[in-house]
Amino acid sequence: MSNEARDTIFIGKKPLMAYVTSTLIQLANLPAVSIKARGLSIGRAVDVAQIIARKTENAGYTIGEIKIGSESLESEDGRTRNVSTIEIIVKRNSA
Repeated sequence: MSNEARDTIFIGKKPLMAYVTSTLIQLANLPAVSIKARGLSIGRAVDVAQIIARKTENAGYTIGEIKIGSESLESEDGRTRNVSTIEIIVKRNSA
């Protein structure tokens, strides 16, 4: 497994706190972690980043760069759809 795979959290349908915990574990070992989501999971990704930044202020985590975009995916019926994507960087303050 490469470094890039370990510093990325992909948001899906698990409970919100599972992603918060996973992100905090990665931040304990890495200076920054990327939270990625697409489609209906985007709101959950934003919630994860906000919980980490707001509830752990004393630990010194902040939200860094945010990238938004879209991907073209082929649906089961063969039609092409655009799906929104987001990537949120959560980083540890170097204080």
